[in-house]
Amino acid sequence: MRVLQGITGAVVVLGIFSSVLRTLVIPRPTRSGFTQIVHGLVRRPFQLVADRLPEAESKDRVLAPVAPLAIVVTLMGWLACFMVGYALLEAAVSRLPFQDAMVESGSSLFTLGFASGSRVTLNVIDFCAAATGPVVIGLQIGYLPTLYAAYQRRETEVTLLQSRAGSPPWGPEILARYAQVELLHSLTELFRNWERWSAEVSESHTTYPVLIHFRSPKANRNWLIALLAVMDAAALRLAFNPSHPKAEVRLALRAGFVCLRDIADLRGIPYDRDPHPDDPIELTYEDFLHGVARMADQGYPMERTPEEAWPHFRGWRINYEQLAYWLARDIDAVPAPWSGPRRTTVAVRTPVTPVDRRPVG
Repeated sequence: MRVLQGITGAVVVLGIFSSVLRTLVIPRPTRSGFTQIVHGLVRRPFQLVADRLPEAESKDRVLAPVAPLAIVVTLMGWLACFMVGYALLEAAVSRLPFQDAMVESGSSLFTLGFASGSRVTLNVIDFCAAATGPVVIGLQIGYLPTLYAAYQRRETEVTLLQSRAGSPPWGPEILARYAQVELLHSLTELFRNWERWSAEVSESHTTYPVLIHFRSPKANRNWLIALLAVMDAAALRLAFNPSHPKAEVRLALRAGFVCLRDIADLRGIPYDRDPHPDDPIELTYEDFLHGVARMADQGYPMERTPEEAWPHFRGWRINYEQLAYWLARDIDAVPAPWSGPRRTTVAVRTPVTPVDRRPVG
């Protein structure tokens, strides 16, 4: 029995140490089963409530605390598991009942010292437990500034996009607004910025997966919908304007769907790595024409007709549509045109962006 307790305790302690290292220390995409389970359990009751609410704003208010709460619960789960693991080890190397071993373990883990005794056989385990508690808490405290710095960098660009793409953002709206204010020459800068943004999000959201579920400060903003809008704008630009510079547009588009694929690889989402340009997409030609009409209303110049541009646009969108729709449903992103259905709502076809008007005279 004591041998079994010792083996179980060692497995628990080493397994939780592995989870801590994978989550807080190792600077590369790694999956921790423990944190995934905790985050899923924390999110489930909030998601059940959100699924029963009709308004996107109400859903956002319910889901906003999930990711920060999951971080706190994960820390508490780590400490609780360490306490149980060290208690099993102490019960194995001494004749303490498990209840007394839990008191000894908790006293050492949280450096309280009230249960310390003269048992020489427990000194090493007590010292390890006493070091574990502060180290794990210190790592978590040091982890938070890095996490929130990545979140703030992500949201800065999303917020800047609001005046350029509407709220929530929409790909055709980006081109329409740039045409409206006669700034189409500045699109290169926009795509260059979002190429870098995609690279940063790919790195931060695979290293710290909890960021995927961090929601924007405003209910009508979302990092994934913003990225999808920029990618759609890039695909439309390539489809309708083949004579214009393509380098920055194509790089931004590729960086965007590479970002989505990196996140999908981390989460174990299957997808076609080499889709054929003629494969079907979920966006209908009717919805495509609706977006093109918005661009035409604001004077966006088009070198191809919609019929000629549609195959080119579809050939680009096939690279990212499936993953974008899956992730938008998974995180319950704000409903927006061309972004697919959500968990409890159908796809949005009518643009919800306001119409800016130029001064007359």
